[in-house]
Parts: sequence; C-alpha cells; structure tokens
Amino acid sequence: MLTIGELAERSGVATSALRYYETQGLIESVRTTGNQRRFERATLRRVAFIRSAQRVGLTLEEIQEALATLPSGRTPTKADWSRLSREWRPRIDAQIERLERLRDRLDSCIGCGCLSLRRCALSNPDDVLAPQGPGAVYLEPDTP
Repeated sequence: MLTIGELAERSGVATSALRYYETQGLIESVRTTGNQRRFERATLRRVAFIRSAQRVGLTLEEIQEALATLPSGRTPTKADWSRLSREWRPRIDAQIERLERLRDRLDSCIGCGCLSLRRCALSNPDDVLAPQGPGAVYLEPDTP
C-alpha cells in the first residue's frame, strides 16, 4: 500500500490532483484507523492511464466512464487495457484530425469569427460563422 505522498512522488501527480481523482471516482483508497489514505500499487497504473488520456485530449468524464468498465476486485490485465484502447481509437483519431486541421490552418485564420484580425475578414467575411457559436468553429469537422 502507498500513502498519498508516495503515490504522488511515484506518479508525478500532485496530491491535490490525486484527492480530486478520488472524489471523481477515478481512483480508490482505503483509510487507516487514523483516517489516512492508502492506495494499492495498481493505482499507479490507473494514474498513468488518466494522465496519458488527458494528454491526448480526453475529458475526465470520458476517462471515468472507461475506468468504470475495469474490474474493481483485481488489477486490470493487458486485455482490459487493449479493450479500452480499441474503444478510444475513433475518439483519438478525431482528436488527431482536429489537431492537424488546427496546425494547417492556424497561420491563415484562427477561425474565431471575431473579425479581430485583418485576415479574418477575408476568411470569414461579414462574420458568417457567428451563428454557429463561439470559439474556433472554423476548425470543427463539420464546418466548411
């Protein structure tokens, strides 16, 4: 069993983040008689998984849904992780596509619809993208 400090040190994740992950049901601890948290060593894998998933743009809600499908009474196997990987592949592929679109279009237009840049008036004349909502709607997959 690991203390929260040991888990933080080994995982590279702040104790405050670990406590938040716990409140969100992403990781679990048991309490000692002195009410201190103790984590199973397998929690290191879960935390690494959470951080990796966040780095590729998955939300904590998506991560929570996936982790909820893992067994609670045993350490997840390679097959368990492979299943999650297969399920997330379309989502990650879509994220890669969005990033490539951002990279390829960033120099010419940030697509915000705000007309704050002289160039935006050329790419988005008369702010025609405004009805599609705030943000970089030009970079979304369904936007021409």
